[in-house]
Amino acid sequence: MAILVFVETQDGKYKKAGLEAVSYAAQMNVGEVTALCIGEHEGADAVAKIGASALVALPDMGHFDAQKVSSAISQVASSLNVDTVVISNSYAGKDIAPQIAGQLNASLATNVVSLPNAEGEITRGVYSGKAFAQVKLNGAKKVLAITPNSFDIIDNNKAAALKEMDVTISEGRVVLKELKKVTGKIPLTEAEVVISGGRGLKGPENWGLVEDLADELNAATACSKPVSDMEWRPHSEHVGQTGITIKPNLYIAIGISGAIQHLAGVSSSKTIVVINKDPEAPFFKAADYGIVGDAFDVIPKLTEALRNN
Repeated sequence: MAILVFVETQDGKYKKAGLEAVSYAAQMNVGEVTALCIGEHEGADAVAKIGASALVALPDMGHFDAQKVSSAISQVASSLNVDTVVISNSYAGKDIAPQIAGQLNASLATNVVSLPNAEGEITRGVYSGKAFAQVKLNGAKKVLAITPNSFDIIDNNKAAALKEMDVTISEGRVVLKELKKVTGKIPLTEAEVVISGGRGLKGPENWGLVEDLADELNAATACSKPVSDMEWRPHSEHVGQTGITIKPNLYIAIGISGAIQHLAGVSSSKTIVVINKDPEAPFFKAADYGIVGDAFDVIPKLTEALRNN
């Protein structure tokens, strides 16, 4: 059995979620793992040490185009005659996974949070992470999109060869008119710590409280839907059922009441800390730790304590 793993890159570096996918494939322990990247990359050694036996590097395709990328991955998968394609269930992964499955006539599972068991069944998150389903893919070929921050990256200390392959990429039907790239921020789906603010912060002018705390914890910043709707923060920071679903190790909610739609997007966080001056805020019921207090008093003290630690 052979496995192909698509490793996303950014500015020539492998994304953490992509490396998690490589390590996941190696932990399946069912056959040779080949990593695939597009554009500038860090070389074969970085994926070899976590389980890949080969790296296929394709030339840069310019801006991300799901049709082109999925076609390239499918062509490589067919050329190598792989049984399983593993990708991260990231923004890009959600876009290309169904297309790859369709092109390969493969079974598809998204939001995967477990390795296959002895019967070949895997666990995947459903209903925005509020429940889990045990599924078995019966197709001869499979596409698995794994949830970021669900698996550790384990050293394997292999040696990998760098391969080059030719693929035929036709022009996509989508024409890019404008590209706005967010730089200098930790991607929310890959962040291990997320600091999120709600209407309790009273206005965008007070967001420095969130950003200062995030700087001390090397965290990403996020917000609730009302904050995004009022344009206090960009929609790219909106977490929840209608925004981004995240799974950090630590989620700190500041001034967020905890509507069910918001909880749906963050309930898979390993540890949730809620800071709210309303002791009856629903979010406290989902929290591992809670602080009843005014954010304008609590956050500066917490930030200062971290700064002096």
